[in-house]
Amino acid sequence: MTKKIIYSILAVGVLIVLWFVFGSDSSEETDLFIDVGKGDFEVIVTTTGELQAKNSIRIRGPRGAQTIQVWNMNIQSLVPEGTMVEKGDLVAELDRSDVMTRMQNAQLEVQQAESQLEKAQLDSSLTLSQARDELENLRFQLEENRIAVEQSVYESPAVQRQNQIELERTERRLAQEEKNYQTRILQEEAKIREIEVTLEQERNTLSRIMEVMNGFTILAPENGMVVYTRNWRGQKTTTGSTINAFDPVVAELPDFSSMESITYVNEVDIQKIKTGQTVDIGLDAVPEKELTGVVTLVANIGEQRPDTHSKVFEVKIEVNESDTTLRPAMTTSNDILVENIEDALFIPLESVHTFDSTDVVFKRDGIQMVMQQIVMGAKNENDVVILEGLHEDDQVLISMPSDISGMEKVLLPDEVLEKYRQAEDPEGDRPQTREVEMAGAPGR
Repeated sequence: MTKKIIYSILAVGVLIVLWFVFGSDSSEETDLFIDVGKGDFEVIVTTTGELQAKNSIRIRGPRGAQTIQVWNMNIQSLVPEGTMVEKGDLVAELDRSDVMTRMQNAQLEVQQAESQLEKAQLDSSLTLSQARDELENLRFQLEENRIAVEQSVYESPAVQRQNQIELERTERRLAQEEKNYQTRILQEEAKIREIEVTLEQERNTLSRIMEVMNGFTILAPENGMVVYTRNWRGQKTTTGSTINAFDPVVAELPDFSSMESITYVNEVDIQKIKTGQTVDIGLDAVPEKELTGVVTLVANIGEQRPDTHSKVFEVKIEVNESDTTLRPAMTTSNDILVENIEDALFIPLESVHTFDSTDVVFKRDGIQMVMQQIVMGAKNENDVVILEGLHEDDQVLISMPSDISGMEKVLLPDEVLEKYRQAEDPEGDRPQTREVEMAGAPGR
């Protein structure tokens, strides 16, 4: 019985002591300190991308449509995306209404040219026939003049002279008409050739139109899976879409053995991205699958993507693994490792605060707390590297304390700050950072 009383008294005493230690301060906020971390520090840029085949065969519409003044063509029908096709299978049909009108007009032009040629040939035959008749009549007249000259030997000299003049006039006229006949032949031949050239041009135009129109039925060039392409707005080309005559691509047959993720990095982070950097790739459709990749291309010029307010730069990431589950247009998450710092000191970003343009932390100093100036290095989404101001065994406050009046402020030496200023601006062109004024800050 006595032991029970003693134990009870001791338990009550412990409770009283605990209340005095903890209970009396329960109304005050408990400060949360964390240790300064040390180890490998990874700077990662995370982006969202979309898979596409690195190599693919483009399924194109008719070539040369612009030569017949057809600039845009509407897709009347297109097989569903993901359809497996064999070489020669139907993939798409384009709207022929516009080109049919052009073909009918071309047929009329051909018919008109053929009629003109036939008429010219008939006119030429008639004209040359009349010319030949006239030449024949002149030959008869020449023969008559010769007979008259022969019979006039018994006539007076005047009559003989007159008959001789008529003979010579007829000879000259016949010679002239023979030359004119040859010229007329050349003229008629040239006229017919001109019409024949026009006819040939009209026939070629009709042939080109028919050839282009035949291309409006689009067949698969090889075996594979049909994947829709995207236009410059990022919209898929599908039934009802319009394709351009200069790049009439309606779909693609991708090579699944080599894939890449196409992503876009904002202008703030693009300076960190370099070719050759390694990437951890995740698939939204298959969260348990982990892939790796490498940055193969970083665009030099930014672009304004739809639904974005800032410029972004295209980045291509080649996927190292070959997997049958990978499909174009799958959404990827890309963790691009831009920097790996060994044996770095780092703390959470939320533990860093700014006073008078100076970065500081609240550090435990024995049983007290001080405001410590720091120099920061690389950052990632959660932490920041500390170059100056902290040591491995230090502890810092996560949140800002409620009262900092009278708190000791510890500044870094000017030579330390100057070293980092020069490292950031070796040319000395950038303006100097405004020095911090902390009244009563003792030197350390």
